Amino acid sequence: MSHRSRYTSVVDVMVLLHRPDGRVLLLRRAGNVYASGLLAPPGGHLENGETVVDGALREVSEEVGVDIARPDLEFCHLVHHRSPEGDARLGVVFTAQRWSGEPHNQEPDKCSALIWANPAQPPSDCVPYTAAVLHQFCAGALLSTHGWTTTTGGTA
Repeated sequence: MSHRSRYTSVVDVMVLLHRPDGRVLLLRRAGNVYASGLLAPPGGHLENGETVVDGALREVSEEVGVDIARPDLEFCHLVHHRSPEGDARLGVVFTAQRWSGEPHNQEPDKCSALIWANPAQPPSDCVPYTAAVLHQFCAGALLSTHGWTTTTGGTA
């Protein structure tokens, strides 16, 4: 019997603040961060000992200064992503249509702008992972893969 090593993964949490006009908030990443200059939703890595809900609420508060009541944070998608370098991660995506406070840039060393974008037509300068998540969000899909080679030779 073969013993495989236990799979471990980085977990990303993302929050799509969703306005009544259908637009979602994206942040232009800046400085010495992954994908600097590209757009991504508020979010980040889950910290040790933190639930995905707690991580999502923390990240959106830290990055754009809004508070979301737990009942207003809704799970909307899970993506298993693999970077071009082969690093895998799970992305847990939430959406919220209500929050308190006006979104603003709380981390100017990591973010240069806040942009409300149409998720059905993401800006061309989105992080590819973000563009894939927005596509799945608009399609109503609960689960996807991104960046993995399929058995037919394409990517999923």
